[in-house]
Amino acid sequence: MPRIARMVVKGEPTVYHIISRTALDGYVIGDVEKEFLLKLIKRLSAIYFAEVIGFCLMEEK
Repeated sequence: MPRIARMVVKGEPTVYHIISRTALDGYVIGDVEKEFLLKLIKRLSAIYFAEVIGFCLMEEK
């Protein structure tokens, strides 16, 4: 079932909360992949004029 559309006020900034999980056991990326992901987020946010307010890469301990 699709979710109800968000209310958008023209001319006002919009904030999105994005989450991604894996069903795999353990942490599936290493330090090299984390660094690549960080660079990718920086590059894409500049291309699409998106301000990244915050993010977190968590690992299972």
